[in-house]
Amino acid sequence: MSFTDRLSAMGITLPDAPAPAANYVPFVRSGDLLFVSGQISAGPDGMMVGTLGADASLEQGVAAARACAISLLAQVKAACGGDLERLDQVVKLTGFVNSTADFHDQPKVINGASDLLAEALGDAGKHSRSAVSAASLPFGVMVEIEGIFRLK
Repeated sequence: MSFTDRLSAMGITLPDAPAPAANYVPFVRSGDLLFVSGQISAGPDGMMVGTLGADASLEQGVAAARACAISLLAQVKAACGGDLERLDQVVKLTGFVNSTADFHDQPKVINGASDLLAEALGDAGKHSRSAVSAASLPFGVMVEIEGIFRLK
């Protein structure tokens, strides 16, 4: 089953790749590696804002991380000329969680992205990862995730 078919079975249709919000490019390819700029937590209803440990729940953070993963895949698809099947491996994710100093479940939040990628991509979705706290993120979003991908 193709990656697109798996996503469809999960009820996910990739949106158009989000445009950069400042002076940077959404991705850079170097050889067979694709470096995707940080994708913020936004969905069809807008930005997913809040601070974990204050006014946002763990469940909301997990949903925000899933939204970031969907945006990451949309960027990969755009970088591959619309052919997501050119993705070979998710290599590394770095996840930033807008959270209070006493919130310690950043890995559980970023699991929202990791779980989605593993389910949608199988072994190609398994990756190395960092999950860190941030005192603030752009636009007050809950999560931002950047990724490194290997292409065929």
